[in-house]
Amino acid sequence: MAKAPKAEASRGEAGRYRTGIYPGTFDPVTNGHLDIIGRAMRLVDKLVVAVAVNAGKGPLFTLKERVAMCRREVDNLKLNGAIVEVVPFDTLLMDFVTDCGADLIIRGLRAVSDFEYEFQMAGMNTRINPKVETIFLMASERNQFIASRLVKEVARLGGDISSFVPAAVNRSVRAKYKV
Repeated sequence: MAKAPKAEASRGEAGRYRTGIYPGTFDPVTNGHLDIIGRAMRLVDKLVVAVAVNAGKGPLFTLKERVAMCRREVDNLKLNGAIVEVVPFDTLLMDFVTDCGADLIIRGLRAVSDFEYEFQMAGMNTRINPKVETIFLMASERNQFIASRLVKEVARLGGDISSFVPAAVNRSVRAKYKV
């Protein structure tokens, strides 16, 4: 497993270097994920896209495949000098955040049901490390309904997922389901 990336020398407002973590399973990475990544890049000096092992969700793609997929799609974004790293992790999120020297966790919200879960998780994380803030970014209107779980279900049943994921991800998902 890759080591958590360390924050570099200070910069930014008041000499502070702000590192944010955007954790998820990314199985597969969707246009909604990429929208959150693009918007999160404006909030931090460095963004770490942390791809979780999360075997409990029964991922379609291996951890290695999900990391490679995320890296490819992040590389396709217009980074404009932003520092974005994609790394796997299999530890407690707050330990990973500490190892990265991060002070923000970025979470995307699609619906009220997401908020209930994320609110509980943010509270637990704050109890573990009160120096780390959680920032919620609302999904943009065109991405509010996109969930990896639904994308996989539509693809498994032979439906068109091309408007929910990048073209290369679409091909990868279709290959997994042989459709």
